[in-house]
Amino acid sequence: MSEHIVYRKDGAVASLRFNRPEKKNAITQAMYATLAEALADAAADADVRAVGLFGGDVFTAGNDIGDFLAAGSLGVDRLDDLAVAKFLRTLAAFPKPIVAGVKGAAIGIGTTMLMHCDAVVAGASARFAMPFTKLALVPEGASSVLFPLIAGRMRASWYLLSGEQFDAATASELGLVTKRCDDADVDGAVAMMCGVLAELPPNALATAKRLLKAPFAPLVDAAFAAEFESFAAALRSSEAREAFMAFMQR
Repeated sequence: MSEHIVYRKDGAVASLRFNRPEKKNAITQAMYATLAEALADAAADADVRAVGLFGGDVFTAGNDIGDFLAAGSLGVDRLDDLAVAKFLRTLAAFPKPIVAGVKGAAIGIGTTMLMHCDAVVAGASARFAMPFTKLALVPEGASSVLFPLIAGRMRASWYLLSGEQFDAATASELGLVTKRCDDADVDGAVAMMCGVLAELPPNALATAKRLLKAPFAPLVDAAFAAEFESFAAALRSSEAREAFMAFMQR
């Protein structure tokens, strides 16, 4: 378990919170493992009917690059062997509603994980970016299929190819964000939405979520497989090594 992930249950609502503010909530492999374990616990717990996903003043800066390199990820043949892959697959398959609250930066996987949530609340300070190509990498988290479904192919192509940052208003226009509010109101809005969902009949809610996701599940599974393979190949390239080293020397 990682101390940088706080998992709590309050009645029918569970919460997962990134708790590494000194590193802008950059996610380590230990944190991914804890996230996957907590989601599995929430899925199996009949008392939990909805989950809130929170950051702090910064949602998450994405992967902790130093931890990623220390894990030997540049030479990995299969991303499925990494904790991040287990987390993404567990999140994608999670049977209960998840509502995320975003303040500050949501970088890389910080944005792509939102595509697997059922609602997203964004504060005024929220900023989103998927700068994979800037690190000589490729999209992950099934974003290559989910983001075009959410935002349309042309707009998704621009943000995935360029890595350009976008704000909460743009995220709302793209369809990535459900509700916008002041930063001070984000956590309360997430709690309120989770509370509304938690009061609904749980079997009907789970079935409705399954039906909503079922048409796209084969596409998501195929995207995971293709992205993991391409991401691993990109990591082994000299292009990625140069980009990662340049990033670490900033």
